[in-house]
Amino acid sequence: MPPALQWLKWLVMTLTLSLIGGVITVVWLLVTRLPMPGAHPMAPPRLEMPAGAVASAVTMGSGWVAVVTTDNRILIFGADGKFWQEIAVKLPAN
Repeated sequence: MPPALQWLKWLVMTLTLSLIGGVITVVWLLVTRLPMPGAHPMAPPRLEMPAGAVASAVTMGSGWVAVVTTDNRILIFGADGKFWQEIAVKLPAN
């Protein structure tokens, strides 16, 4: 076999091995890094919002849900959707 062809053979084998290693690495990263089902907080199916409250943002923690309203209040709900408390947000005067 000519030396140039021998060199090409080694290059192809090296490329094949690196591609196999890359695929194994990507699959391993996907399996270990993707979140497991049930690992993230679940939103309650229904929130008991006070009358006149309009939500503008929502965030969830472990066992609670916070809703920011358009009238500058933060409403805290339990994981079951029951109202817990209200926090008034006082904006600085401009």
